This record gives sequence, structure tokens and C-alpha cells, in this order.
Amino acid sequence: ELLLRRAATGPLPPVVLITGNEPLVVQECADAIRARARAEAYGEREVLDADASFDWNRLTQGLASLSLFATRRLFDLRLPSGKPGKEGSEAIRDYCANPPPDTVLLITGLDWSRQHAGKWSEAISATGWFVPVWPLKLQELPDWLAVRLRRHGLTAQPEALERLVERVEGNLLAAAQEVDKLGLLLGANAPLIDVDTLERIEIIRDLRLG
Repeated sequence: ELLLRRAATGPLPPVVLITGNEPLVVQECADAIRARARAEAYGEREVLDADASFDWNRLTQGLASLSLFATRRLFDLRLPSGKPGKEGSEAIRDYCANPPPDTVLLITGLDWSRQHAGKWSEAISATGWFVPVWPLKLQELPDWLAVRLRRHGLTAQPEALERLVERVEGNLLAAAQEVDKLGLLLGANAPLIDVDTLERIEIIRDLRLG
């Protein structure tokens, strides 16, 4: 939520690292950065998939080149393992030491632990935004659901939130889908959602499926 608020108000820093074991959260945070980049007229975007065979010269050469089509550029670097390796670490540190003008480097990864950290992530923290995405604890899920419901103009009783938690079994993608369905079925500014409301919706679903 903090990153989403920061991204909504801008300006963007030279580099943003978003990585962790919750793909939905990583994706939504990265989408917020991309949306902000579009709002700030970053008209050119280049996607780079930094897998095991990635040539890091592609990044350094791209950053050094002048854009022919736009004055502002977004480099969208996908780092599946969450580790750039020695060559990648050096490339990222060099970027952070002297960020090119009118350029944002967005790095996303789908794995993170304290063993992933190093001088490269420290350089990002000093130069831009580093957002580690830690798995939500079960007791944190009701608050997470409540926030998503508010985006649809909905609120729910604590008992209803707990019922949703039981239903999704800690799966954030399933939880997000449940909230989206409630938003579609109930509409904004519906009465406070209680357990009876959830049960009625479940019965309707079963009838439709049957």
C-alpha cells in the first residue's frame, strides 16, 4: 500500500526493485510503477528477461544509448531468480552510481530472502526504491482483504473476513478473485457484508454451476 501511494504521487526514482514470493503483489506493485511512468511521459519501454543466459551488456548498452523516439525511457528488467549474479550485480551498481537522465530501471523478481541481498540491493536502496514482498501471514490476511474490498466500495464484518480467509486458504490470487466477484455481484456502496451475505452468494453460485 505504501508503494502504491508513493507511485500515485511520483516522481519516480532512477531505479525500483520489487521482488518476493507473492506474484500477485509483485505484479500489482510493478503495474503501479508502469502506470506512473506512463503518466510522467516515459514513452519508451524496453522489456528485458534476465534469465541464466542473459547478456548484461544488453542493459548497459541500452542505458548508454540515446533514445530516438522518446526523451524518457523505462527499462523493465525481469529477474526470475531474484539474483543478478556477479555480472548483473556490477551492472546494477554501475547504474546506481551514475543513473542516466530521464530513465527509470524497474527490476522485478519472484523470489527473495535475506540471502539474495548484497551490495547491488544496497545500491538500489540508496538510489531509489527497494520493495521486498514478504509472504502474508495468516493473521494479516483479513486486513489485506478489507483493503481490497474498500477499493470496490465494500466493507465486511470481521466474521465475514474470517470466512473469506478460510475459503481462500492463504492463496492471494484466489483471495483477490473472491473480492473481485463480490464487487461485481454486490456493487459499490452495498450494505455491510456479513456471513449470511457470503452464504447466499455461495448458494447462488452453486445453483448456477449446477
